[in-house]
Amino acid sequence: MKKLSLITLAVILIFSLTACGNSGRNGSGAQSGAAGSGEDQTRYGNAAEPDGSNILIAYFSVMETDGVDAVASASRVVSDGELMGNNQYIAQIIQRETGGDLFSIETVQEYPTTHDPLLEFAYDEKTDNARPELSSHIENPDDYDIIFLGFPNWNADLPMPLYTFLEEYDFGGKTIIPFTVHGGSGFSRTIQTIAGLQPDADVITDGLAISGNNVSDAESDVTEWLDGLNF
Repeated sequence: MKKLSLITLAVILIFSLTACGNSGRNGSGAQSGAAGSGEDQTRYGNAAEPDGSNILIAYFSVMETDGVDAVASASRVVSDGELMGNNQYIAQIIQRETGGDLFSIETVQEYPTTHDPLLEFAYDEKTDNARPELSSHIENPDDYDIIFLGFPNWNADLPMPLYTFLEEYDFGGKTIIPFTVHGGSGFSRTIQTIAGLQPDADVITDGLAISGNNVSDAESDVTEWLDGLNF
């Protein structure tokens, strides 16, 4: 009788241990599944592929129209049959390579489109320290962390609409990357001027300066420059 009782007790004990073992394995499996889901969520949940959504390419460009061949002109270029201003053309290459948003800095007033009157007009604006009123405005400036800023070099200075633009927005904490199309003076001191107008921004000194005579062949220069900036 004792022997039978011991056998019965042993059988019960074996079943109990087996049940506990299975329960432990099932619990461990559920925890492993949860850990796996958490790892996937960490890896993919808040991650987004770079798509240029935080990049703005803002530019000011005046296209001269008087009797100069577009290839030789210092202010316009033909690309894929489209006639455009030089800084507009460079801005479009940057937009294509980075996926950023294009923004044309435009004024209420119209600028002369013939060479000598434009030079005189720009000189008078600088002498008067004018602030031309802008007709275009960035809708959501806080959306951007990187601002490519393009302009012609007028009288060894920024065009006066650039002063208006840089005084309208606070780009503190953002990165400003200048580019210019010039007639032989490069940037002059325009990068220092930008830094003075936006003291809390990170203004990149390694900007891109393209001679107006070389714009139509500048695509490789633009892409190499962007590569050097890790874009």
